[in-house]
Amino acid sequence: MGAGAAGIGLASGISLGASRPGQNAPSNDDQVLFIGDDTAIADTVYGKVQGFVLRDIYQFRGIPYGADTSGKNRFMPPRQPEPWSDVRPAVWWGNTAPQIMDNRYANPWYSFADHWNYDDVSEDCLRLNVWTPALADGGKRPVMVWYHGGGYRNGNGIEQDGYMGENLSRKGDIVFVSINHRLGPIGFSDLSGVGGEAYQHSGNVGALDMVAALEWVSQNIANFGGDPNNVTIMGQSGGGSKVCTLAAMPATRGLIHKAVPLSGSSTSALDQEYSQKLGSYILKEAGLQAGEIGKLQEMAWKDYILLAGRAQETMEKENPGGGGFRGGFRPVADGVHIPKGTFYSEASGVSSDVPMLICSTFHEWGMSRTNPELEKIDAAGAKKMLADQAGFRGGFGDKAAEIYDAYAKAFPNAKPIEIMCLVSSNRKSVVETANAKSAQPAPVYVAWFGWEPPLFNNRMRAFHCLDICFWFYNTDLMLTHTGGGSRPRALAEKMSDGLLQFMRTGNPNGGDLPEWAAYTPERGETMILDDHCELLDDPDRQARQTLP
Repeated sequence: MGAGAAGIGLASGISLGASRPGQNAPSNDDQVLFIGDDTAIADTVYGKVQGFVLRDIYQFRGIPYGADTSGKNRFMPPRQPEPWSDVRPAVWWGNTAPQIMDNRYANPWYSFADHWNYDDVSEDCLRLNVWTPALADGGKRPVMVWYHGGGYRNGNGIEQDGYMGENLSRKGDIVFVSINHRLGPIGFSDLSGVGGEAYQHSGNVGALDMVAALEWVSQNIANFGGDPNNVTIMGQSGGGSKVCTLAAMPATRGLIHKAVPLSGSSTSALDQEYSQKLGSYILKEAGLQAGEIGKLQEMAWKDYILLAGRAQETMEKENPGGGGFRGGFRPVADGVHIPKGTFYSEASGVSSDVPMLICSTFHEWGMSRTNPELEKIDAAGAKKMLADQAGFRGGFGDKAAEIYDAYAKAFPNAKPIEIMCLVSSNRKSVVETANAKSAQPAPVYVAWFGWEPPLFNNRMRAFHCLDICFWFYNTDLMLTHTGGGSRPRALAEKMSDGLLQFMRTGNPNGGDLPEWAAYTPERGETMILDDHCELLDDPDRQARQTLP
């Protein structure tokens, strides 16, 4: 379960010759971990860092890309870290961003399946991790920057073993970077309406952290063997939304060259009228006047998060439906850092030259994994459930039966529980994002992941998060998602090759996947990712059109 042990499970890979400590070509019993006074030293603009070499891949953990965000720096844009003169150890993960950790492992089944990796929690959390085959060799390797999920409230850059970058770095000769950044009320409390100019950026400081990480990559990644002019950003769930938001921010122009949102996409940010109103409720909940916002910076981070949560609950009770499913604490359309209106609406705007690859899973919300009784549900029962609730969202009410029947027609071999999952996991936002982005010149590629693991009596299905370890060639590392072995590895070979091709060229073709045509709104070209992969034209279009 421990993240520290997670990187020690797979066979050794390529030799790096002179750049690798050691003498002769390794046998299966040779040393695979190298760490010492002169091993894995890299330069950054702030000072030298020391990592280690594991199975021929250099690892650096917890490198600062920003200063401590506590105290007077809370609600403020990220600042550069203070330079250091000694060689700084970068051998352990950086702090997880402030979030409520109580009962995180309370459900033993979810803890087993996902075995989340968490370390110390602190506002000194602007840290990143790097995996690379070589240092400062002029290699100009494609760079992957990974943004974790968690709905802007939770998570960290190494939350699951499937997030680890070692295997993809070795397989594709690329540099892999993952980051932590401010989350929830600490990262997205919009106090600009009550605090004025001093707090004008407060609603987006978590997003500005993500930009700061990209600026660090631009300034430093050549020292880690990477190409600052070939950077792919990728994220899943809330991380997918982060990717879409970053690709729309003016500050990222020239810092992003490809974008990959998984199981989470967006075409707009939070309305600022809502976010500023929420900021006023925070002040009211704290019993403070506008001139006393500084006292919020003095609170313990957990106390502030709980206070902000109470403020949100009060606001939603007094203003039902105001924020909807996408309310709360997340990036704000302030018209400065993040545009108002629909992302990618200008043909020559921000990211117009950035190709995008979008993927979701068939059964994002696997309702029966911990509830075997749902496997027995019939069509009538499924329609009733969908009327009341569909995944995280509210139910479909009187339209539930029509929607269910449309999906049952599109997927005639699916069981009622599978129809429920397909409806609750519908691709509406994926298609909206693909349509918006396809109005720009750069191509868009769309995938739909349907592979199902033989675990939990086959009840997991193609669930939320499952595809990550396939893209990153980690199916033998994230065993509690895949079961391991040759079957998932075969698909991981194809998917990781497609991702690597996309990172290199902006086009996923060239591997063992079928020919993958770019998406068009007219045909809706979609690559189905399963034991058998195939390109289909918008396979759920008629069913999806019944959704409200």
